[in-house]
Amino acid sequence: MTDAWTVLREATRARVGLGRAGDGLPTTEVLRLSAAHAMARDAVHEPLRVDEIVGALHDAGFPTTTVASAADGRAQYLQRPDLGRRLADGDGLEAGEWDLAVVVADGLSAFAVHAHAVGLVSTLLAQLEGWRVAPVVVATQARVALGDDVAQRLGAAMVLVLIGERPGMSSPDSLGAYLTWAPQRGRADSERNCVSNIRPPDGLSYERATEVLVALMTEARRLELTGVGLKDTGGALPPGE
Repeated sequence: MTDAWTVLREATRARVGLGRAGDGLPTTEVLRLSAAHAMARDAVHEPLRVDEIVGALHDAGFPTTTVASAADGRAQYLQRPDLGRRLADGDGLEAGEWDLAVVVADGLSAFAVHAHAVGLVSTLLAQLEGWRVAPVVVATQARVALGDDVAQRLGAAMVLVLIGERPGMSSPDSLGAYLTWAPQRGRADSERNCVSNIRPPDGLSYERATEVLVALMTEARRLELTGVGLKDTGGALPPGE
């Protein structure tokens, strides 16, 4: 007979049925927990390898530009979220007429960006034939709302921020995608749509995330809005998700 804990462990990466040693966890599980905690801390503090990301995007055929937030270093970024939402002076961005700006941002996990950003950008932009997409912006010390500043300066109708999400104890490399129509400084989180946990093979694949994002972006252009007023009513998400 199959142990019920085994069934649960096979269905989730959450820590369930770990066993016990006296009043505590078995030594093996304590060591695994410590290792996961250390990896999550490393994900937060790891600097974004900007040259590597820019080079990979160029190799994939995408022009890029780089910016930084107003946060002066990682310590200030973690202590002052407000500075991570604003561009530093002298960003060098030039206004144009773009349907979409894509921002690749370190956020709280450079691990996620290193592992997944280029793959997702390549898969997504291949599905946006006919869209006027600005050069991909690689941003450091960035929060989600930095994309509003970036897109407003670029003159983009919509912004997609691909950002390293806050690492969990079993997911230090999860990438999030935040979509905002008519971006400008001061937009509320309720005015955005988010596709989370992009991290194959354990989370959403690039193809599945692209399917959901393209459906949302197409509707956003039609309705001229994102956020709580925009729902995925297509076939990208199965019933119940």
